[in-house]
Amino acid sequence: MGTYGRLFEPILREKLARPFVHVLFGGRQTGKSTLVRGLLPEGALIIDFSDPKERRRFSENVGLFVDICNALPAGRESEWVFVDEAQTVPSVFDSIQSLYDRDKTRFRFVLCGSSARRLRSQSANLLPGRSMRYLLHPLVSREYEPVERTQGFSAKASPFSWGNTLSQPPRFPCRSLEDRLVFGDLPGVAVLNSETDKADLLETYAAAYLEEEIRRETVVREWGAFLRFLRFAASDAGGIVNFSSISRETGISSPTVKSYYQLLEDMFVGFSVPAYSGSPRKSVLSSPRFFFFDNGVRNAALGLPLAEGLVRSEPGRLFEHWAGCQLWRNLSYSKGGRLEYYRTSDGAEVDFIVREGENVIPIEVKWTENPSRKDARHLKAFMADQPERCGRGFIVSRCPYVLDLGDSVTAIPWWYL
Repeated sequence: MGTYGRLFEPILREKLARPFVHVLFGGRQTGKSTLVRGLLPEGALIIDFSDPKERRRFSENVGLFVDICNALPAGRESEWVFVDEAQTVPSVFDSIQSLYDRDKTRFRFVLCGSSARRLRSQSANLLPGRSMRYLLHPLVSREYEPVERTQGFSAKASPFSWGNTLSQPPRFPCRSLEDRLVFGDLPGVAVLNSETDKADLLETYAAAYLEEEIRRETVVREWGAFLRFLRFAASDAGGIVNFSSISRETGISSPTVKSYYQLLEDMFVGFSVPAYSGSPRKSVLSSPRFFFFDNGVRNAALGLPLAEGLVRSEPGRLFEHWAGCQLWRNLSYSKGGRLEYYRTSDGAEVDFIVREGENVIPIEVKWTENPSRKDARHLKAFMADQPERCGRGFIVSRCPYVLDLGDSVTAIPWWYL
């Protein structure tokens, strides 16, 4: 794949200097192992539990990890120990606690994991008071080379609080919006030129991970029912979750549907966006929206034909789902706010709300190159309801320039996200 800069790299490098156990979570193929290995000093001990033989060896001998670490030379500098897919051998967390509590400076532990489900289900030791936990996502726009028509564009001009943090060079190759809507933003996909190769990689991901890995990691009694749910969840991604309705359509009980959604979140395959609760209106909906963590994975899980022509069939929906993922990732990295949405039973809606303390930023997503004042009507209504919290609203679109639409509404190009 080559070495490309990641937005989270300087943040993680600074964090690793602190004397704690560092745990990096994230979905498969988001680049966790690559990022960590690039930051480890030469000679670090690496234990990879994605290798079935290694996983079996350490599972059968719970004292092996401690014995190996104790055999490392004790010196003035900490010995680095990296454990990949650590959640597959939960007992390693107890071993790390024992070693860390005995001597907080001898070892520097770094762990990666693509699932929190097994750790939670087995009440595994999550090292409270000893660990710092992070989440790595697929790529955001600042991790790509800028599109050709905006070579002078600076993320510093972004209206959002995360705009001043730039990704480290070299960045990933520039890609069109349509390509990202169909194939998503996994690093391994972003470096491929062939649509066929991208489609093959994502279809393998859906089959090998979303099905085989989840089946191995979990206790799903009705596998056929889960696969029905998975397809439905992918089809409905970005929509408001109605457990009763999904139960009727899939023939799966509501409690089981809820547990399946939680499973996808535990595996970092999806995330929920809660409803905005600060409105004076009493008719505001309260159910969350659910998103897959990546457009390409969502499209592959649904079995859609993976080619740029897919955008013509549902451009607005693909664009809105992609924008939600970009907002979610940026807010996760910046820790500068919370992502919500707004909808009422009488039809008033705003696609996304970024809540930053007492202030809120309403955002609409429109598949248009020429956003107009008419596209801003929901933003204006929302802002009129809450003038003390809301200073400006934004429309994310395909417009090539920033546009002032009046009444404190600004249209911004998609690459600002």
